Amino acid sequence: MWCMNSRSLTIRLDEGLEQELEAACEQTGRSRGEIVRDALRRQLQLMRFEHLRQQALPFGEAAGWLTDDDVFAAIS
Repeated sequence: MWCMNSRSLTIRLDEGLEQELEAACEQTGRSRGEIVRDALRRQLQLMRFEHLRQQALPFGEAAGWLTDDDVFAAIS
């Protein structure tokens, strides 16, 4: 998914993380850039989800939903 309008980013990796990245590249046949972009996308999605969850939490608590099980019971 290469885009002509892409930007470059330089990051520093400790030796252990670099070795893990290289191993993942060899195992999957994907480039370092592909793996790092995918990891960044996933992390940003997780952060957005966590932010939305924190915003919704007071509403759930007001409805008596204190655990995930409470929510599942209400929608099941």
